[in-house]
Amino acid sequence: MSLFQNIVIIILLIAGAGFLSLSEIALAGSRKVKLKILAESGDDRAQKVLDLQENSANFFAASQIGLNAVAILGGILGEGAFRPYFYNMVTNFYQGPWAETISFTLSFTLVTSLFILFADLMPKRLAMIAPEKISVSVIKPIHVFIAICRPLSWFINAIANLLFRLFKVNTTRDDNITFDDISAVMDAGAQAGVLQKQEHHFIENVFELEERNVPSSMTTRENVVYFTLNESEESIRQKLAEYPYSKFLVCSENIDDVIGYVDAKDILVRILKNQSLLQLNESTIRNVLTIPDTLTLSELLDRFRSSKEKFAVVFNEYALVVGVITLSDIMITVMGDWVTPTDEDVQIIKRDANSWLIDGSTPIEDLKHALAIDEMPDDENYETVAGFMMYKLRKIPRPADTVIFGGYKFEVVDVDHFKIDQLLVTRLLEQKDEVDNPAES
Repeated sequence: MSLFQNIVIIILLIAGAGFLSLSEIALAGSRKVKLKILAESGDDRAQKVLDLQENSANFFAASQIGLNAVAILGGILGEGAFRPYFYNMVTNFYQGPWAETISFTLSFTLVTSLFILFADLMPKRLAMIAPEKISVSVIKPIHVFIAICRPLSWFINAIANLLFRLFKVNTTRDDNITFDDISAVMDAGAQAGVLQKQEHHFIENVFELEERNVPSSMTTRENVVYFTLNESEESIRQKLAEYPYSKFLVCSENIDDVIGYVDAKDILVRILKNQSLLQLNESTIRNVLTIPDTLTLSELLDRFRSSKEKFAVVFNEYALVVGVITLSDIMITVMGDWVTPTDEDVQIIKRDANSWLIDGSTPIEDLKHALAIDEMPDDENYETVAGFMMYKLRKIPRPADTVIFGGYKFEVVDVDHFKIDQLLVTRLLEQKDEVDNPAES
């Protein structure tokens, strides 16, 4: 064959190898989420790509057959086509015993470089730019190519499967998406500007609902305002005026004898109608949703949805009331800093760049967010900052007791009846890497 014919055949071989490399990377790199979106929008080609990804062995076998066959044929043709011309060029400068070897080396280098550049490197880089778009474009010719190579690819796959079974290699692809995967995608979206800061914050908090227990967001027992059956009208009016709550527990004599709850709106209606409040009755007392303190916030949302309630009483394993929680409490957990709390609800006050005044009942998750701490030690043993201090000190804390952890100093500021009211947390600028070392005063 003439040089021109050889060059045309080599160009065709490079184009064929480039197409296979492009298809291979595009099909392997296509994300299932995007393909499913395309398939649901009516693109049948996207569904074919998904099906091929589920059973990709035939394609990869056919692809390797084609690539290796093309590379071998291209090397044979290229060496035969270019070596005489390189030999003539070399002999103009050198006519020794190495002239043939030099011309072969130059011919081999030229052909190999052309295949690496145009049949391998460039197609693969192009495929990584838009794998889904390219994969749906090439799926039809790829099916034709797979059908042509089916007999040989079946034989090669049979040998490969036999070897995998022999060496007990699991070839099943795990496509389960974990929270870490989603978190990484969200972080990438936030860095790229696709997600705004508050949107990223909201999504992270939503995923935390599965991990946070009810006590981390509830109103604790000592802060619950409730009525008793024999509550005086004056006391009811005073509590309504003093506490801006929409719902109040109704108990028989103490907080652990829960009967139900009343809606502040119902009581106000009675006041407007000049009706007596001397005795709470069935017309105003509603059945209350009761839940264990072991539920997660995600599970509680399901309970609220199924029961059509927005208010629940939280019991512990000893059937004692440990607090109450509302749908608004969960929403505040999701919204975080974007909800404007009242002065009484502020649990973390930033005094300056390196110190915080923190309420003892602050949930550990809120503390981690405020101080940018990834993990707290043995956090399955407590749920609040006060619990963390008691766990580390191994005693009922007293004012001035301190714990040093993660480059921060936690100091007890105020204790009321064995309950930690407030702590002062200070960043230790010279001891950021200090290991956990509790100290008592």
